[in-house]
Amino acid sequence: MGENIAERPATWLDGHLAPVPDETDARDLQVTGVLPPELTGRYLRNGPNPKPGEPSRHWFTGHGMIHGIRLRDGRAEWYRNRWVRTDAYLNGTPFVRDDLTFDRRSVQANTHVVPHAGKIWALVEAGFPYEVTPDLETVGACDFGGRLTSAMTAHPKEDPVTGDLLFFGYGAFEPHLSYHRLAPDGTLAESREVTVAGPTMMHDFAITENHVVWLDLPVVFDVDLALSGSTGMPYVWDDAYGARLGVMRRDGTDEVTWYEVDPCYVFHVGNAHEDAAGRIVVDGARYRPDNFVTLWEDIGGTVDPATGAARSQTAGLHRWILDPATRRATEEPLDDRGVEFPTHDDARTGREHRYLYTVGGESIVKYDLRGQGTSAHALGEDAHVGEAVFVPAAGARAEDEGWLLSIVTRGSASELLVLDAADLSPTASVRLPRRVPAGFHGSWIPDARTGT
Repeated sequence: MGENIAERPATWLDGHLAPVPDETDARDLQVTGVLPPELTGRYLRNGPNPKPGEPSRHWFTGHGMIHGIRLRDGRAEWYRNRWVRTDAYLNGTPFVRDDLTFDRRSVQANTHVVPHAGKIWALVEAGFPYEVTPDLETVGACDFGGRLTSAMTAHPKEDPVTGDLLFFGYGAFEPHLSYHRLAPDGTLAESREVTVAGPTMMHDFAITENHVVWLDLPVVFDVDLALSGSTGMPYVWDDAYGARLGVMRRDGTDEVTWYEVDPCYVFHVGNAHEDAAGRIVVDGARYRPDNFVTLWEDIGGTVDPATGAARSQTAGLHRWILDPATRRATEEPLDDRGVEFPTHDDARTGREHRYLYTVGGESIVKYDLRGQGTSAHALGEDAHVGEAVFVPAAGARAEDEGWLLSIVTRGSASELLVLDAADLSPTASVRLPRRVPAGFHGSWIPDARTGT
Protein backbone atom coordinates (compact mmCIF):
# COMPACT_ATOMS: atom_id res chain seq x y z
CA MET A 1 0.00 0.00 0.00
CA GLY A 2 1.20 3.54 -0.69
CA GLU A 3 1.42 6.39 1.76
CA ASN A 4 -1.77 8.02 2.92
CA ILE A 5 -1.70 11.43 1.25
CA ALA A 6 -3.60 13.02 4.10
CA GLU A 7 -0.95 11.84 6.59
CA ARG A 8 2.07 13.01 4.62
CA PRO A 9 3.35 16.49 5.56
CA ALA A 10 2.96 18.54 2.40
CA THR A 11 6.01 20.71 2.95
CA TRP A 12 5.90 21.79 -0.71
CA LEU A 13 2.81 23.77 0.29
CA ASP A 14 4.76 25.94 2.76
CA GLY A 15 7.35 28.70 2.67
CA HIS A 16 8.60 29.91 -0.71
CA LEU A 17 7.02 26.86 -2.36
CA ALA A 18 3.54 27.63 -1.04
CA PRO A 19 0.91 28.17 -3.77
CA VAL A 20 -1.19 31.31 -4.00
CA PRO A 21 -4.97 30.89 -3.62
CA ASP A 22 -6.30 32.98 -6.50
CA GLU A 23 -5.75 34.96 -9.67
CA THR A 24 -5.23 38.69 -9.53
CA ASP A 25 -4.44 41.74 -11.67
CA ALA A 26 -2.52 44.88 -10.83
CA ARG A 27 -1.62 47.89 -12.97
CA ASP A 28 1.05 50.60 -12.96
CA LEU A 29 3.56 48.72 -10.86
CA GLN A 30 6.19 50.51 -8.80
CA VAL A 31 9.60 50.63 -10.49
CA THR A 32 12.90 51.31 -8.74
CA GLY A 33 15.72 52.36 -11.05
CA VAL A 34 15.18 52.73 -14.79
CA LEU A 35 13.63 50.09 -17.02
CA PRO A 36 15.32 50.10 -20.44
CA PRO A 37 12.68 51.35 -22.92
CA GLU A 38 13.53 48.57 -25.34
CA LEU A 39 12.26 46.04 -22.79
CA THR A 40 8.86 46.09 -24.46
CA GLY A 41 7.05 42.82 -24.07
CA ARG A 42 6.12 40.31 -21.41
CA TYR A 43 8.09 38.27 -18.92
CA LEU A 44 6.13 35.06 -18.27
CA ARG A 45 7.07 32.37 -15.78
CA ASN A 46 5.37 29.03 -15.14
CA GLY A 47 5.21 26.82 -12.07
CA PRO A 48 3.02 24.37 -10.12
CA ASN A 49 0.16 25.82 -8.07
CA PRO A 50 -2.59 23.44 -6.83
CA LYS A 51 -6.07 24.81 -6.24
CA PRO A 52 -6.97 25.73 -2.64
CA GLY A 53 -8.08 22.64 -0.75
CA GLU A 54 -7.04 20.31 -3.55
CA PRO A 55 -5.09 17.19 -2.50
CA SER A 56 -1.46 17.63 -3.54
CA ARG A 57 0.59 14.49 -4.11
CA HIS A 58 3.90 16.09 -5.06
CA TRP A 59 5.32 19.52 -5.85
CA PHE A 60 5.64 18.57 -9.52
CA THR A 61 1.92 17.80 -9.90
CA GLY A 62 0.33 21.16 -9.11
CA HIS A 63 -1.65 22.82 -11.90
CA GLY A 64 0.36 25.21 -14.01
CA MET A 65 0.13 28.87 -13.09
CA ILE A 66 1.71 31.56 -15.24
CA HIS A 67 2.83 34.81 -13.66
CA GLY A 68 3.21 37.67 -16.14
CA ILE A 69 4.65 41.18 -16.06
CA ARG A 70 3.99 43.55 -18.97
CA LEU A 71 6.75 46.09 -19.67
CA ARG A 72 6.48 48.94 -22.20
CA ASP A 73 8.29 52.24 -22.76
CA GLY A 74 10.08 52.14 -19.42
CA ARG A 75 6.93 51.32 -17.44
CA ALA A 76 5.63 48.16 -15.76
CA GLU A 77 2.04 48.26 -17.02
CA TRP A 78 0.65 45.20 -15.30
CA TYR A 79 1.09 42.00 -13.36
CA ARG A 80 -1.34 39.11 -13.56
CA ASN A 81 -1.38 35.43 -12.77
CA ARG A 82 -3.56 32.74 -14.33
CA TRP A 83 -3.95 29.00 -13.99
CA VAL A 84 -3.55 27.12 -17.25
CA ARG A 85 -7.01 25.66 -17.77
CA THR A 86 -6.16 22.16 -18.92
CA ASP A 87 -8.67 19.32 -18.91
CA ALA A 88 -7.16 18.19 -15.61
CA TYR A 89 -7.72 21.65 -14.11
CA LEU A 90 -11.25 22.09 -15.45
CA ASN A 91 -12.63 18.57 -15.15
CA GLY A 92 -10.25 16.56 -13.00
CA THR A 93 -9.98 13.95 -15.74
CA PRO A 94 -7.27 11.33 -15.16
CA PHE A 95 -4.06 11.22 -17.16
CA VAL A 96 -4.25 7.42 -17.41
CA ARG A 97 -7.51 6.20 -18.91
CA ASP A 98 -9.25 2.96 -17.96
CA ASP A 99 -7.73 1.24 -21.00
CA LEU A 100 -4.24 2.32 -19.79
CA THR A 101 -3.75 4.81 -22.61
CA PHE A 102 -2.73 8.38 -21.81
CA ASP A 103 -4.90 11.46 -22.09
CA ARG A 104 -2.30 14.02 -23.22
CA ARG A 105 -4.78 16.86 -22.63
CA SER A 106 -5.32 15.94 -18.99
CA VAL A 107 -2.02 17.25 -17.64
CA GLN A 108 -0.66 19.99 -15.43
CA ALA A 109 0.92 22.43 -17.90
CA ASN A 110 3.25 23.73 -15.20
CA THR A 111 6.89 23.67 -16.35
CA HIS A 112 7.66 26.22 -19.07
CA VAL A 113 6.06 28.85 -21.28
CA VAL A 114 7.54 29.58 -24.72
CA PRO A 115 6.66 31.48 -27.91
CA HIS A 116 6.71 30.07 -31.43
CA ALA A 117 5.00 30.94 -34.71
CA GLY A 118 3.08 33.82 -33.16
CA LYS A 119 1.67 31.65 -30.36
CA ILE A 120 2.50 31.09 -26.71
CA TRP A 121 2.50 27.58 -25.26
CA ALA A 122 2.46 26.37 -21.66
CA LEU A 123 4.39 23.11 -21.46
CA VAL A 124 4.81 20.02 -19.32
CA GLU A 125 6.76 17.00 -20.51
CA ALA A 126 3.91 14.48 -20.02
CA GLY A 127 1.41 15.91 -22.49
CA PHE A 128 0.39 18.25 -25.28
CA PRO A 129 1.23 21.97 -25.22
CA TYR A 130 -1.52 24.37 -24.17
CA GLU A 131 -1.86 27.63 -26.05
CA VAL A 132 -2.37 30.78 -23.96
CA THR A 133 -2.97 34.36 -25.07
CA PRO A 134 -0.59 37.24 -24.38
CA ASP A 135 -2.97 38.13 -21.52
CA LEU A 136 -2.61 34.58 -20.13
CA GLU A 137 -6.07 33.26 -20.96
CA THR A 138 -6.11 29.60 -22.00
CA VAL A 139 -6.97 28.84 -25.64
CA GLY A 140 -6.65 25.06 -25.44
CA ALA A 141 -4.51 22.01 -26.09
CA CYS A 142 -2.62 21.69 -29.37
CA ASP A 143 -1.75 18.42 -31.15
CA PHE A 144 -0.83 20.10 -34.45
CA GLY A 145 -3.81 18.82 -36.38
CA GLY A 146 -3.63 15.35 -34.85
CA ARG A 147 -0.05 14.77 -36.00
CA LEU A 148 1.49 14.85 -32.49
CA THR A 149 0.87 11.56 -30.71
CA SER A 150 3.65 11.67 -28.12
CA ALA A 151 4.16 14.11 -25.30
CA MET A 152 6.07 17.35 -25.88
CA THR A 153 9.10 18.20 -23.81
CA ALA A 154 9.02 21.34 -21.66
CA HIS A 155 12.44 22.24 -23.14
CA PRO A 156 12.08 22.68 -26.91
CA LYS A 157 14.92 24.42 -28.75
CA GLU A 158 14.33 27.05 -31.41
CA ASP A 159 17.08 27.22 -34.00
CA PRO A 160 17.96 30.93 -34.27
CA VAL A 161 18.91 30.59 -37.94
CA THR A 162 16.25 28.31 -39.44
CA GLY A 163 13.41 29.27 -37.08
CA ASP A 164 12.54 25.58 -36.59
CA LEU A 165 11.43 24.47 -33.13
CA LEU A 166 12.96 21.11 -32.27
CA PHE A 167 11.49 19.00 -29.49
CA PHE A 168 10.93 15.45 -28.31
CA GLY A 169 8.63 13.32 -26.22
CA TYR A 170 9.67 10.52 -23.89
CA GLY A 171 7.48 7.82 -22.42
CA ALA A 172 7.24 5.00 -19.91
CA PHE A 173 6.25 2.61 -22.72
CA GLU A 174 7.42 2.26 -26.30
CA PRO A 175 8.23 4.35 -28.16
CA HIS A 176 10.41 5.59 -25.33
CA LEU A 177 11.67 8.56 -27.36
CA SER A 178 10.24 10.49 -30.31
CA TYR A 179 11.84 13.41 -32.16
CA HIS A 180 9.81 16.23 -33.72
CA ARG A 181 10.43 19.40 -35.73
CA LEU A 182 8.06 22.33 -36.06
CA ALA A 183 8.54 24.60 -39.06
CA PRO A 184 8.72 28.37 -38.47
CA ASP A 185 5.01 28.63 -39.35
CA GLY A 186 4.08 26.16 -36.58
CA THR A 187 3.46 23.16 -38.85
CA LEU A 188 4.64 19.81 -37.50
CA ALA A 189 7.02 19.02 -40.33
CA GLU A 190 8.88 15.97 -39.06
CA SER A 191 8.47 13.17 -36.51
CA ARG A 192 10.56 10.07 -36.01
CA GLU A 193 11.14 7.43 -33.38
CA VAL A 194 14.57 7.20 -31.72
CA THR A 195 15.72 4.00 -30.03
CA VAL A 196 17.03 4.30 -26.47
CA ALA A 197 17.91 1.66 -23.90
CA GLY A 198 14.67 1.94 -21.96
CA PRO A 199 12.17 4.25 -20.24
CA THR A 200 14.62 6.96 -19.22
CA MET A 201 13.41 10.24 -17.74
CA MET A 202 14.73 12.67 -20.35
CA HIS A 203 13.91 16.15 -19.08
CA ASP A 204 16.10 18.10 -21.52
CA PHE A 205 18.25 17.71 -24.62
CA ALA A 206 20.57 19.86 -26.72
CA ILE A 207 20.93 20.89 -30.33
CA THR A 208 23.81 22.14 -32.45
CA GLU A 209 23.80 23.57 -35.94
CA ASN A 210 23.65 20.08 -37.48
CA HIS A 211 22.89 17.67 -34.65
CA VAL A 212 20.60 16.71 -31.79
CA VAL A 213 22.16 15.52 -28.52
CA TRP A 214 20.21 12.99 -26.44
CA LEU A 215 20.63 12.34 -22.71
CA ASP A 216 20.10 8.61 -22.07
CA LEU A 217 20.73 8.57 -18.33
CA PRO A 218 20.03 6.14 -15.46
CA VAL A 219 16.82 7.59 -14.00
CA VAL A 220 14.10 5.30 -15.30
CA PHE A 221 10.39 4.57 -14.98
CA ASP A 222 9.51 2.02 -12.29
CA VAL A 223 6.19 0.31 -13.03
CA ASP A 224 5.95 -1.21 -9.53
CA LEU A 225 6.34 2.21 -7.96
CA ALA A 226 3.75 3.61 -10.34
CA LEU A 227 1.23 0.93 -9.30
CA SER A 228 2.04 1.10 -5.59
CA GLY A 229 0.03 4.23 -4.84
CA SER A 230 3.18 6.04 -3.69
CA THR A 231 2.97 9.81 -3.61
CA GLY A 232 6.40 10.10 -5.21
CA MET A 233 7.25 10.32 -8.90
CA PRO A 234 7.57 6.81 -10.46
CA TYR A 235 11.19 7.23 -11.54
CA VAL A 236 14.22 5.80 -9.75
CA TRP A 237 17.99 5.71 -10.10
CA ASP A 238 19.13 2.47 -11.77
CA ASP A 239 22.87 1.73 -11.62
CA ALA A 240 22.48 -1.04 -14.19
CA TYR A 241 21.04 1.24 -16.86
CA GLY A 242 24.28 3.04 -17.72
CA ALA A 243 24.83 6.63 -18.84
CA ARG A 244 25.42 7.88 -22.36
CA LEU A 245 24.97 10.86 -24.64
CA GLY A 246 23.77 10.35 -28.19
CA VAL A 247 24.44 12.44 -31.29
CA MET A 248 21.97 12.33 -34.19
CA ARG A 249 22.14 14.34 -37.38
CA ARG A 250 19.19 16.66 -37.86
CA ASP A 251 19.09 16.09 -41.62
CA GLY A 252 19.72 12.36 -41.66
CA THR A 253 18.32 9.06 -40.46
CA ASP A 254 17.42 7.90 -36.98
CA GLU A 255 20.95 6.53 -36.46
CA VAL A 256 22.51 7.76 -33.21
CA THR A 257 26.18 7.66 -32.23
CA TRP A 258 26.35 6.93 -28.52
CA TYR A 259 29.08 8.06 -26.14
CA GLU A 260 29.48 6.44 -22.73
CA VAL A 261 29.87 8.98 -19.90
CA ASP A 262 30.35 8.80 -16.16
CA PRO A 263 27.07 8.01 -14.34
CA CYS A 264 25.12 11.18 -13.69
CA TYR A 265 21.83 12.95 -14.23
CA VAL A 266 21.13 16.22 -16.01
CA PHE A 267 17.89 18.14 -15.60
CA HIS A 268 19.04 21.14 -17.62
CA VAL A 269 21.47 21.69 -20.46
CA GLY A 270 23.10 25.11 -20.80
CA ASN A 271 23.90 24.92 -24.52
CA ALA A 272 25.85 22.90 -27.08
CA HIS A 273 27.83 23.59 -30.23
CA GLU A 274 30.19 22.08 -32.80
CA ASP A 275 33.81 23.15 -32.45
CA ALA A 276 36.35 23.72 -35.23
CA ALA A 277 37.41 20.07 -35.07
CA GLY A 278 33.85 18.84 -35.58
CA ARG A 279 33.44 17.72 -31.97
CA ILE A 280 30.19 18.27 -30.06
CA VAL A 281 30.60 20.38 -26.92
CA VAL A 282 27.80 20.17 -24.33
CA ASP A 283 27.50 22.21 -21.13
CA GLY A 284 24.98 21.40 -18.41
CA ALA A 285 24.20 21.14 -14.70
CA ARG A 286 25.39 17.64 -13.72
CA TYR A 287 24.33 15.59 -10.69
CA ARG A 288 26.50 12.80 -9.35
CA PRO A 289 24.53 9.61 -8.51
CA ASP A 290 24.49 10.08 -4.73
CA ASN A 291 23.54 13.73 -5.00
CA PHE A 292 20.73 13.02 -7.44
CA VAL A 293 19.27 10.33 -5.18
CA THR A 294 19.33 12.67 -2.17
CA LEU A 295 17.74 15.52 -4.12
CA TRP A 296 15.10 13.24 -5.66
CA GLU A 297 14.05 12.07 -2.22
CA ASP A 298 13.71 15.65 -0.98
CA ILE A 299 12.43 17.41 -4.07
CA GLY A 300 8.75 16.97 -3.30
CA GLY A 301 9.08 18.27 0.21
CA THR A 302 11.77 20.61 1.36
CA VAL A 303 13.54 22.07 -1.63
CA ASP A 304 13.06 23.16 -5.23
CA PRO A 305 15.63 22.24 -7.90
CA ALA A 306 17.42 25.58 -8.14
CA THR A 307 17.71 26.22 -4.41
CA GLY A 308 18.27 22.61 -3.46
CA ALA A 309 20.99 22.01 -6.01
CA ALA A 310 22.82 25.20 -5.20
CA ARG A 311 22.63 25.10 -1.42
CA SER A 312 23.53 21.43 -1.10
CA GLN A 313 26.29 21.59 -3.72
CA THR A 314 24.63 18.84 -5.72
CA ALA A 315 24.60 20.01 -9.36
CA GLY A 316 27.70 21.56 -10.86
CA LEU A 317 28.35 23.12 -14.26
CA HIS A 318 29.99 20.45 -16.39
CA ARG A 319 31.29 20.03 -19.94
CA TRP A 320 31.23 16.97 -22.20
CA ILE A 321 33.18 16.86 -25.48
CA LEU A 322 32.01 14.17 -27.90
CA ASP A 323 34.56 13.30 -30.59
CA PRO A 324 33.19 11.55 -33.70
CA ALA A 325 36.71 10.59 -34.79
CA THR A 326 37.37 8.48 -31.68
CA ARG A 327 33.74 7.90 -30.66
CA ARG A 328 34.79 8.77 -27.13
CA ALA A 329 33.65 11.39 -24.66
CA THR A 330 35.85 13.50 -22.46
CA GLU A 331 34.37 15.49 -19.62
CA GLU A 332 35.36 17.97 -16.97
CA PRO A 333 33.77 20.09 -14.26
CA LEU A 334 33.70 23.80 -15.08
CA ASP A 335 33.13 24.90 -11.49
CA ASP A 336 32.74 23.35 -8.04
CA ARG A 337 29.86 25.48 -6.79
CA GLY A 338 26.29 24.25 -6.78
CA VAL A 339 24.16 25.76 -9.55
CA GLU A 340 21.03 25.05 -11.58
CA PHE A 341 18.84 26.52 -14.33
CA PRO A 342 21.62 27.43 -16.82
CA THR A 343 20.52 29.94 -19.48
CA HIS A 344 22.15 31.74 -22.40
CA ASP A 345 21.44 34.16 -25.21
CA ASP A 346 18.84 32.32 -27.30
CA ALA A 347 20.38 33.79 -30.45
CA ARG A 348 23.29 31.40 -29.79
CA THR A 349 21.29 28.22 -29.23
CA GLY A 350 23.25 25.42 -30.88
CA ARG A 351 26.15 27.75 -31.63
CA GLU A 352 29.35 28.55 -29.77
CA HIS A 353 28.61 30.55 -26.62
CA ARG A 354 30.86 32.49 -24.33
CA TYR A 355 28.48 33.10 -21.42
CA LEU A 356 26.11 31.04 -19.33
CA TYR A 357 23.94 32.36 -16.49
CA THR A 358 22.85 30.19 -13.57
CA VAL A 359 21.16 30.30 -10.18
CA GLY A 360 23.58 29.59 -7.34
CA GLY A 361 21.77 29.54 -4.02
CA GLU A 362 20.92 33.15 -3.24
CA SER A 363 22.92 34.42 -6.22
CA ILE A 364 22.80 34.82 -9.96
CA VAL A 365 26.09 33.48 -11.33
CA LYS A 366 27.63 34.36 -14.69
CA TYR A 367 30.19 32.08 -16.36
CA ASP A 368 32.69 33.35 -18.92
CA LEU A 369 33.69 30.13 -20.68
CA ARG A 370 36.69 31.66 -22.43
CA GLY A 371 38.75 31.36 -19.30
CA GLN A 372 37.69 34.61 -17.65
CA GLY A 373 36.12 32.94 -14.61
CA THR A 374 32.85 33.66 -12.87
CA SER A 375 31.04 36.55 -11.27
CA ALA A 376 27.99 36.60 -9.04
CA HIS A 377 25.28 38.95 -7.88
CA ALA A 378 24.39 37.97 -4.32
CA LEU A 379 20.88 38.70 -3.07
CA GLY A 380 21.12 37.68 0.57
CA GLU A 381 20.34 34.58 2.58
CA ASP A 382 16.64 35.44 2.80
CA ALA A 383 16.20 35.58 -0.99
CA HIS A 384 14.74 32.90 -3.22
CA VAL A 385 16.12 33.50 -6.73
CA GLY A 386 14.36 32.32 -9.87
CA GLU A 387 15.86 31.40 -13.23
CA ALA A 388 17.63 34.33 -14.90
CA VAL A 389 16.43 34.90 -18.48
CA PHE A 390 18.74 36.81 -20.85
CA VAL A 391 17.31 39.58 -23.05
CA PRO A 392 19.71 41.04 -25.63
CA ALA A 393 19.98 44.76 -26.14
CA ALA A 394 18.92 46.10 -29.52
CA GLY A 395 21.90 46.08 -31.87
CA ALA A 396 24.09 44.35 -29.28
CA ARG A 397 27.72 43.97 -30.30
CA ALA A 398 28.81 41.85 -27.34
CA GLU A 399 27.24 38.53 -26.36
CA ASP A 400 26.50 39.80 -22.85
CA GLU A 401 25.13 43.18 -23.92
CA GLY A 402 21.64 43.01 -22.49
CA TRP A 403 19.77 42.21 -19.29
CA LEU A 404 18.89 39.33 -17.00
CA LEU A 405 15.32 39.04 -15.70
CA SER A 406 14.59 37.03 -12.56
CA ILE A 407 11.75 36.88 -10.04
CA VAL A 408 13.21 37.21 -6.56
CA THR A 409 11.17 36.58 -3.41
CA ARG A 410 11.89 37.53 0.18
CA GLY A 411 9.24 36.43 2.64
CA SER A 412 5.90 37.72 1.41
CA ALA A 413 7.37 40.16 -1.15
CA SER A 414 8.44 39.50 -4.72
CA GLU A 415 10.11 41.60 -7.38
CA LEU A 416 11.09 41.31 -11.00
CA LEU A 417 14.81 42.05 -10.88
CA VAL A 418 16.56 43.45 -13.95
CA LEU A 419 20.36 43.13 -13.99
CA ASP A 420 22.86 44.40 -16.53
CA ALA A 421 24.18 41.12 -17.94
CA ALA A 422 27.64 42.57 -18.57
CA ASP A 423 28.54 43.24 -14.94
CA LEU A 424 25.48 41.93 -13.02
CA SER A 425 24.75 45.37 -11.62
CA PRO A 426 21.11 46.20 -10.79
CA THR A 427 19.33 48.17 -13.50
CA ALA A 428 15.76 48.15 -12.21
CA SER A 429 13.33 46.36 -9.96
CA VAL A 430 9.57 46.01 -10.39
CA ARG A 431 7.66 45.51 -7.18
CA LEU A 432 5.05 42.80 -7.63
CA PRO A 433 1.69 43.00 -5.87
CA ARG A 434 1.95 39.56 -4.32
CA ARG A 435 4.40 36.83 -3.39
CA VAL A 436 5.23 34.65 -6.38
CA PRO A 437 5.85 31.02 -5.38
CA ALA A 438 9.02 29.25 -6.44
CA GLY A 439 8.51 27.88 -9.92
CA PHE A 440 10.31 26.51 -12.91
CA HIS A 441 10.96 28.24 -16.23
CA GLY A 442 9.99 31.38 -18.07
CA SER A 443 10.55 33.42 -21.21
CA TRP A 444 10.89 37.02 -22.25
CA ILE A 445 8.42 37.47 -25.12
CA PRO A 446 8.86 40.72 -27.05
CA ASP A 447 5.79 42.19 -28.70
CA ALA A 448 7.13 41.21 -32.10
CA ARG A 449 6.75 37.53 -31.21
CA THR A 450 3.02 37.84 -30.58
CA GLY A 451 2.00 40.71 -32.86
CA THR A 452 0.90 42.87 -29.91
